[in-house]
Amino acid sequence: MAIISDDDGLENVSRVKKNPVVKPETIEYDTTFENTIRPKDFDSYIGQSALKETLKITLEAAKKRGKSLDHMLFYGPPGLGKTTIAGVVAAQMGVDIRITSAPALERPRDIIGILMSLKGGEILFIDEIHRLNKVAEEILYPAMEDFTLDMTTGKVQTAKTLRIPLPKFTLIGATTKAGELSSPLRDRFGIINRLEFYTTEELAQVVKRTAKILEIDITEEGAKAIAKRSRGTPRIANRLVKRVSDFAIVKFDGQINEEVANYSLNLLKIDEFGLDNTDRALLNMIIEKYDGGPVGIETIAAALSEDVRTIEDVCEPYLLQAGLLQRTPRGRKVSPEGYRHLGIKMPSEQTSLF
Repeated sequence: MAIISDDDGLENVSRVKKNPVVKPETIEYDTTFENTIRPKDFDSYIGQSALKETLKITLEAAKKRGKSLDHMLFYGPPGLGKTTIAGVVAAQMGVDIRITSAPALERPRDIIGILMSLKGGEILFIDEIHRLNKVAEEILYPAMEDFTLDMTTGKVQTAKTLRIPLPKFTLIGATTKAGELSSPLRDRFGIINRLEFYTTEELAQVVKRTAKILEIDITEEGAKAIAKRSRGTPRIANRLVKRVSDFAIVKFDGQINEEVANYSLNLLKIDEFGLDNTDRALLNMIIEKYDGGPVGIETIAAALSEDVRTIEDVCEPYLLQAGLLQRTPRGRKVSPEGYRHLGIKMPSEQTSLF
């Protein structure tokens, strides 16, 4: 049960209803880059085929029952479309979606304000939900299970317990670190799905779709060249389309073909595996300073002057997926494939360990 005191600024429930602190905004597909290219339905959402088929059945069943969707949790590396799929779900159900992030819900009144402003059937999307603080998490438990808010207001002698009904809603959580969610919170999600890295073919479709929306002239080979260097991530692919388009307009005839794409990406220091300077510096540092590993993540972050979270969330997922890096109980090691990619001969003593 959440304990709300006068210090939290919630003297009574009517005050919460009248003046909610957090005003989450409904997704609007405006003219900004991200929203312009964001798919609005399953047909235009490329990739994640198994997930889409499962969600289509779930949504259809909910419509036939005339009930709200079960709470959903989407997890996986950043940039794979967790926010986008939540928007598609809302659009397919014909309901509004409210968006916020866990770090923004610092005080009890933040999450309470959002919950009490929801309407029946609406979707509440919380990004990076693994970063919710304990108080906000405890407020969510009865809200998710019983659609109520359990609160205690006032001082010790005059404390009052309130149980406030909420309209039935669907919570969609997104996280890059599902393992950091507490068991009580994770168990309250009826649908849990992982988003996978995209194939080169799927990313080529993403690139062509984005280029068409932005009215960029691109060939099939040009789209594939960008897709190969996009680290299996649509967000990166969309960003590279814009960057390569700049080069095509300034230095070429405006069309993105394979030659233009490769030339532009080479200048941007993005190699054929999609690795940038930070990725290569990480692998080279482990090889040159620590004989290929194993070495701890804190040591790596300190040596590169990077934040540990940046290494874990941005660099590592794709390096592990591509087989260039290995995670062991003793730390990180560069794999034989990593040596080959950098053009460095692997020492014989390291070869024997694999």
